[in-house]
Amino acid sequence: MSGNTFGTFFKVTTYGESHGRALGCIIDGCPPQINISVEDIQEELNRRKPGQSDVTTQRKEDDLVEILSGVFEDKTLGTPISLLIFNQDQRPKDYSNIKDTFRPNHADITYQAKYGHRDYRGGGRSSARETAMRVAAGAIAKKYLNSQGIKITGYVSQIGSIKADSINFKDIETNKYFFADNKKIKDLDSMFIELIEEGNSVGAKLGVCIENCPVGLGEPVFDKLNADLAKAIMSINAVKSVAIGNVDEILELKGSEIRDEIRKDGFVSNNSGGILGGISNGDDINIEFLIKPTSSIKAKARSINTDGEEVDIEVTGRHDPCVGLRAVPIAEAMCNLVIVDHFLRNRAQCGEIDQSLPFKK
Repeated sequence: MSGNTFGTFFKVTTYGESHGRALGCIIDGCPPQINISVEDIQEELNRRKPGQSDVTTQRKEDDLVEILSGVFEDKTLGTPISLLIFNQDQRPKDYSNIKDTFRPNHADITYQAKYGHRDYRGGGRSSARETAMRVAAGAIAKKYLNSQGIKITGYVSQIGSIKADSINFKDIETNKYFFADNKKIKDLDSMFIELIEEGNSVGAKLGVCIENCPVGLGEPVFDKLNADLAKAIMSINAVKSVAIGNVDEILELKGSEIRDEIRKDGFVSNNSGGILGGISNGDDINIEFLIKPTSSIKAKARSINTDGEEVDIEVTGRHDPCVGLRAVPIAEAMCNLVIVDHFLRNRAQCGEIDQSLPFKK
């Protein structure tokens, strides 16, 4: 068990380091005859790739994906799919001055302790660069789920202290922040000008909405749908907490107020976030999560080196003032992978059983 494979039925194994020669993944268990092309995958990768705006890292990577196997004449074969992205803009020299120093709040010190050897170039395997392959694999899962009417949308609802007053999905793709409230864009522009000048960073609050999820997905007791979704989101770099459903008011409301009462035509509310007992109930699945400010900033800090000596450290190179911005397509991809995996598992176990709820139709 190496921790580099995700999923039970639809399995994804990723490999590669931030400044290595390439990143790749193997997808096993993908259904045959899904219409998929390089362009389908590239479209998702283009939403995540670095260097697209002044508020993300200026590392220039085209993230051009190659399909090495498992697809023929733009259709999946049902055999393992191999995807590859060659790194183009590696600058390991940006890290040569700190190769013997552990960056605070990074995985440097724990990777060294665990393996006794680490790739110091941008964090190696622990870098968010690895998530490009998750997005590539998620694009294939997305294509299949969309054919089933399932739609997954990610967004940013808060950056630093600036909060969206409302969530508008139409706003998400119209600004460089993936922000769900265009009325706050000028405020965000001003904040990022200050952050970049200061060489500092902020955290973000993100959300994902899963629409038209079928009833019955989830494998209790240990593979509950909410448990697997939370694990998927928590596996993304810099995520510190995950919430599903209405948790903002969970301590203020009483049970009589927050329970989702049932009528003959459906649920009255959706405080549960679309999952009951670890099984999807057909309502929208609402997920929120927090991403911490990156610690790769220009401001000097104190740390220790490999000899245990206290030293000053200043991280140079190209970094995001808010890593949460590029996490939107990553979160969507991870949710796509979870849902397709559970969709296939449910179909394998339950077959053609009618899993619709007894609401009046």
